[in-house]
Amino acid sequence: MRHLNPRKLMHSKWTACHPANRERHFMVVSCIEDDLGDIVEVELEAVLTKRVQRLPWQTLRNEEAWYQGWQ
Repeated sequence: MRHLNPRKLMHSKWTACHPANRERHFMVVSCIEDDLGDIVEVELEAVLTKRVQRLPWQTLRNEEAWYQGWQ
């Protein structure tokens, strides 16, 4: 597991280890906060198709699913 600061995820770039639908490269376009102001989810936009998906930010810590940066 890699160490990530959830406050620095905005506009970060990610590569899916197992791409689906030719979507490999993603960028964080939004961070969703709870009532206390803690980031709980991020919205990733696929660079190729512009499709947006929402997932818990901790998912990006999984090195078997995501590479940090574009590879």
